[in-house]
Amino acid sequence: MKAIRFHEYGDPAVLRHEDIDQPVPGTGQVLLRVAATSFNGVDGNIRAGFMRGPIPVTLPHTPGIDVSGTVVELGAGVTGLEIGDRVVGFLPMTGAGAAAEYVVAPAGILAPAPTGIDLADAAALPTAGLTAWQALFDHAKLTSGQRVLINGAGGAVGGHAVQLAKNAGAYVIAVTSARTADRARAAGADEVTEHATTGPVDVVLNLAPVQPDRLAALLDLIRPGGVLVNTTVWMPAPSDEQRGVRGIDLFVRSDAGRLSHLVSLVDSGQLRVEVAQRVPLAELPAVHAQAAAGTLPGKTVIVV
Repeated sequence: MKAIRFHEYGDPAVLRHEDIDQPVPGTGQVLLRVAATSFNGVDGNIRAGFMRGPIPVTLPHTPGIDVSGTVVELGAGVTGLEIGDRVVGFLPMTGAGAAAEYVVAPAGILAPAPTGIDLADAAALPTAGLTAWQALFDHAKLTSGQRVLINGAGGAVGGHAVQLAKNAGAYVIAVTSARTADRARAAGADEVTEHATTGPVDVVLNLAPVQPDRLAALLDLIRPGGVLVNTTVWMPAPSDEQRGVRGIDLFVRSDAGRLSHLVSLVDSGQLRVEVAQRVPLAELPAVHAQAAAGTLPGKTVIVV
């Protein structure tokens, strides 16, 4: 089968489009015929070798932690899934990814794919949607009537976070560039600004790779007892103990139950999955290069 792999860490040029053996599902696993994966910032960081501590992959490595596809083979002991099922999932970060024609996935991480969007586009949901949900509700405990500031609201995670926060009844302040301001407005933000200066708020969600001093400055916008959730985990979230403001670092985890809930929101029209571009598998190195250059137009789906 065809796959994209890298045999050494480095810039996007290390990615190779090559023939490899089709994997075989083991106990508790299924084999998926991949419809698509999507690009996430962590894919580039893993390829570059920046995540060797928290995410130790075995080389050669196939990237792509998001997957949408069809079940074609069941491993021993798998229940609740059938051959032909269309599914989505957030794959284990240390295992082989979905930038390939087939991938093996633990059955327990998979959820039924949305029925209202293309199967390939559904690959844009798992990591971005789960990151947004876990940040807002598992960590920040966001509730109706609270004010939340989302720094970096123009990206894929930010777009999901704006929608989910609005659905929860929060007042949403989106901080993003002029280039993506319309995207944040379309997602439902109550305010859109280029600078994180609007306060006070109950929750700050930082999705942007800002400098440590700018991250620390976000604390001043938070009411006593509030929370700052930071997804740039290589830079620890600051806190303000005197005012009871907590800083939480988020490292997204796979959660099939929560992913199923997000799928239900997509199918009911309460959550939109935005895809900026769709590219074929062989062009994944160019997507990594776009991301490295800061020219990626938005959420990118890699169609297999």
